[in-house]
Amino acid sequence: MVVPETSTTLLRDLAHDSKNARWGEFVERYRPMMEAFLRERFPSVESDDIIQETLIAIWRILPAWRYSPDEKGSFHNYLTGILRKKAMRAAIKKEKYRERALARASHEQEGVNARDCDEQSWQRSVFEIALKQLLADDSVNNRTREVFRRVAVNGEKPEDVALSFGISRNAVDQMKSRMMARLKKLVGALNEVNGGGYEK
Repeated sequence: MVVPETSTTLLRDLAHDSKNARWGEFVERYRPMMEAFLRERFPSVESDDIIQETLIAIWRILPAWRYSPDEKGSFHNYLTGILRKKAMRAAIKKEKYRERALARASHEQEGVNARDCDEQSWQRSVFEIALKQLLADDSVNNRTREVFRRVAVNGEKPEDVALSFGISRNAVDQMKSRMMARLKKLVGALNEVNGGGYEK
């Protein structure tokens, strides 16, 4: 993903005039980066809709936002932060409705309460999305990611995984524990993004 160089004059012009003609320049500069980010992290969402929502959010925020040249890449981080939040919300809703439809069709035949079914579908959707985000996180060490994937996702024996990586069983357990803690935080963040739970 290519990160465009931040233009302080561009941001200043847009902040001072919401109808400035340079909005076209802003979109041309940042849209390729946003499209690449969504393709890599959120391939299942409708990128055009997410980008449009993000641009509207930026349009509303810029007049009160101040860019500090000393913080290299701060605007890029700020922009992708908004983009990530909106994409996460869209991904949750898409997965939730898909899971809800499947679960209802199955559980109704078994006489399971529809509300319980919705809650189960919601939590399953959130967990799956959080897991995908964790495994795609560039800040996670490659070995830690693979150890976690093999033990926690694939269900392989920790002893076998430790042997294949030439590390101790205790090291495998520690890696899994750290990753599970991060996964729990992601699940909590996803629930918070959507207001704390599934939509009734």
